Amino acid sequence: MTFMENVENLKTIVNSDGIIIRWPKKKEEKRAVLEYLITKFEKGCKYSELEVNLIIKKWHSFGDHSLLRRELYDAFLMDRSPDCSEYWVHETE
Repeated sequence: MTFMENVENLKTIVNSDGIIIRWPKKKEEKRAVLEYLITKFEKGCKYSELEVNLIIKKWHSFGDHSLLRRELYDAFLMDRSPDCSEYWVHETE
């Protein structure tokens, strides 16, 4: 998906303050939301589950940070330790 397609997909999902206001139904829109959300995390930085939750809560308003955290992991945008105590942005080689 191109940058412009992502922008178009986000128009009705992210408000003017950059807050994700709803979880979309369409696969392409979900991916656009996740690619937007992962930009809120710093590459090379390790986060606790609490820190991940706090960042996600800051950038969405529909009240399901756990869904977004799982979706980031399932989409291979975020990795985690086996015990889920640490999370980090997935680095592609």
